[in-house]
Amino acid sequence: MTQKNLLDVDWSKIPAPTDDGAADHLVGMIMPAIGLRATDDTVVDLSALKGRTVVFAYPRTGEPGKASLVEDWDMIPGARGCTPQACSFRDLFGELKAAGAAHVFGLSTQSNAYQTEMASRLHLPFAVLSDEKLELTGALRLPTMEIAGLTLIKRLAMIVDDARITHVFYPVFPPDRNSADVLAWLRANRLSAA
Repeated sequence: MTQKNLLDVDWSKIPAPTDDGAADHLVGMIMPAIGLRATDDTVVDLSALKGRTVVFAYPRTGEPGKASLVEDWDMIPGARGCTPQACSFRDLFGELKAAGAAHVFGLSTQSNAYQTEMASRLHLPFAVLSDEKLELTGALRLPTMEIAGLTLIKRLAMIVDDARITHVFYPVFPPDRNSADVLAWLRANRLSAA
């Protein structure tokens, strides 16, 4: 199936993912010291970041006019919606920062070269991290799915405070509302001033 418009999605026709418990272990975990290539041409080690960090992970973004990874991509629960999710974080970026997010990152297992093109095309004001080698995914045991021979991260968002995961949004549906849910949580759970 060709993806004509990656942002115009009728979520009532897309199957929602269920909570399979695959992210239950994440709260309280410390980010491992792993450097990930970012779309701003840096290497980011999430374990070294101070303050509050928001990391939203997704399976893979598509390209307008290009074929989906598999024919029934939209019918795989949790697969469709990566571009709407990224754009929603883009649109609320300033508010997320104002609500206490010192850092915001996207995360997928796609290559840095692919992510860099996507970040430029979507005008993302934050970097997207590539876990193409599945180092962070494996170390944190992030929930994954296998599609067309690829290991993809299931959609989730993590709040990380001084390298410790303090909250996880999982499963995420619909994807374009994830940033608003994260923003509401940030506003309700502000860090106390040191």
